[in-house]
Amino acid sequence: MSYTPPYTITPKILDLVSHISETVGKLEVLAPTAISPTLRKTNRIKTITGTLEIEGNTLGIEKITAILEGKRVIGNIREIAEVKGAIKVYDNLNGFDYTNLDDLLTAHRMLMEEVLTKAGAFRTTDVGVGGEDGVVHIAPPHSKVPDLMRDLFNWIAESDAHPLIKSSVFHYEFEFIHPFIDGNGRMGRLWQSLILYDWKPIFSMIPAESVIKEMQQGYYNALEAAGNRGESTPFVEFMLESIWKSLQRFIEEYQKSDQKSDQKSDQKILALIAQDKSITIKELALKLQMSESGIKKALNKLKTEGYLKRTGSKKGGYWEISS
Repeated sequence: MSYTPPYTITPKILDLVSHISETVGKLEVLAPTAISPTLRKTNRIKTITGTLEIEGNTLGIEKITAILEGKRVIGNIREIAEVKGAIKVYDNLNGFDYTNLDDLLTAHRMLMEEVLTKAGAFRTTDVGVGGEDGVVHIAPPHSKVPDLMRDLFNWIAESDAHPLIKSSVFHYEFEFIHPFIDGNGRMGRLWQSLILYDWKPIFSMIPAESVIKEMQQGYYNALEAAGNRGESTPFVEFMLESIWKSLQRFIEEYQKSDQKSDQKSDQKILALIAQDKSITIKELALKLQMSESGIKKALNKLKTEGYLKRTGSKKGGYWEISS
């Protein structure tokens, strides 16, 4: 490789990579089919809302949900266009190759086509990135952007760094180059998500952007700290912390969703038994579109909790609802 971005593998980074990898492995066991469509939709909305709110979009989760559902929304024209662009580009996430620079330009065009006249093209002017205390970063001259981006994409294509680290380093280097006149933050977060999605598809359901929004000042501080140090290490540590928190929150939401699903299944089982005491496990499984092992588990749970009791023999008996 002709170019390797500078960063240091710290004990903190190794520890976070280990925790995240272990947790992702456990989530994969659940399989995407075990995760409810409602939770998928909720996290998709959180992802889009988070990445837009970081950039100052004020529409909020309710209006963004309405736009996602095709409803008409009253609001700032630019902000609505930003939402539509974000929905479109995240819908096409699995169609991009994270090592392909042309795909990045295509994604930027999707994201910003209703906002910028030159969406999908590198900036042709020099820019500075502002902060609370004025300009905090002078981006490289616009004439150098194409070469810097080619170097960066050559690196991500050839690097054998762990995807968690590689995606975070890319994110920082992308923001440092600041290749577009607008939309750089959104694209940096999107492309990190794409690299992680390519590693483990479960990341398509992890709304890390919403956690970054909650830690927004920390996000900016990490970018600035990395810039001051001349390497991305502080930013890599911050992003891994954000991903770790996102996974923990996802698990909490999954458990709540799973609990609600179990409660609904329990209620349906009780209702069917109330109608027909002699209903079999196989019949319950067919009616509720559950596995027979799932029905047995639910029946044992309801029995243990005192909602059901078994009368008669195992084969010839029947269930009764406890009073």
